[in-house]
Amino acid sequence: MYRDLDFDDDELIDELRDLGYNIDDYSLTDPEFRDLDFEGYISDGADIILDVPYVPTDEKIVNAMLDLAEVTSEDVLYDLGCGDGRIVVAAALERNTRGVGIDVDPMRITEAIEYAAHTGVEYLATFMEGDLMEADFSDATVVTLYLLDLVNIQLRPRLLDELRPGTRVVSHAFDMGDWKPEQRQSCGSINIYKWIIPAKVAGTWEWTTNDNDTYRVELKQKYQQLSGKAWINGTEAVLKTALIKGDLIELVVSQHNNTRAEGFIMRSVGHELIAVEGERQATPAVRIMKP
Repeated sequence: MYRDLDFDDDELIDELRDLGYNIDDYSLTDPEFRDLDFEGYISDGADIILDVPYVPTDEKIVNAMLDLAEVTSEDVLYDLGCGDGRIVVAAALERNTRGVGIDVDPMRITEAIEYAAHTGVEYLATFMEGDLMEADFSDATVVTLYLLDLVNIQLRPRLLDELRPGTRVVSHAFDMGDWKPEQRQSCGSINIYKWIIPAKVAGTWEWTTNDNDTYRVELKQKYQQLSGKAWINGTEAVLKTALIKGDLIELVVSQHNNTRAEGFIMRSVGHELIAVEGERQATPAVRIMKP
């Protein structure tokens, strides 16, 4: 089935060898799938430009990706470049997760639809032919990828801009350039990467405490990395900690390096940062200036 594909990426081929694949290995050719009929499908293969050569993901890698993303029945999973649909189908079968697979290759989409129907999860699994750079995946809570690093980097602005804070992104083998992952896990010789979409909190924020102190922070942000300055009642203070994970932000501020620090844990909701822990914060933090 793969003899017509031009695998010009040595890393992908080496990975297949590490996993013990032969060029003709493919789960849908197993005896239990012999009743699937793809022979009548006709594709104008010469007119299709594939950005990523099709290489199926090993079952143990599929499970590791779902585990790393902590996928549950409450999630909506999008697999971008879904191939034969095995990640979406596995999530539906094992975790009762609703999923959407998108791929530019109509033959892969046909296979994925047949596979979902054969396994009885077509009510949870949707597959669509489309360009990943144009597809709408904004309602995802989990996104899985097995693309090339350059394609990941092309997708990166859309992932950061269109996905909700807290959405998990898991990539098989390829990273996101200077956007460092929250976690990296090794599965044999293969690396799997996980990112969590951060809320956009750059700018100047102000809030008051129960003691009527006014806190102000000026935050700079690059992905999930924060830095900045702080003031208490108009006097420059020390911003000791600024951390973000999804829509949660932790700020620790003290008047001086050697004085007791106050910590605030807040959730980004709309244009405000709402206190989620402690009773010190009397008002939500409001962004008074954008970067």
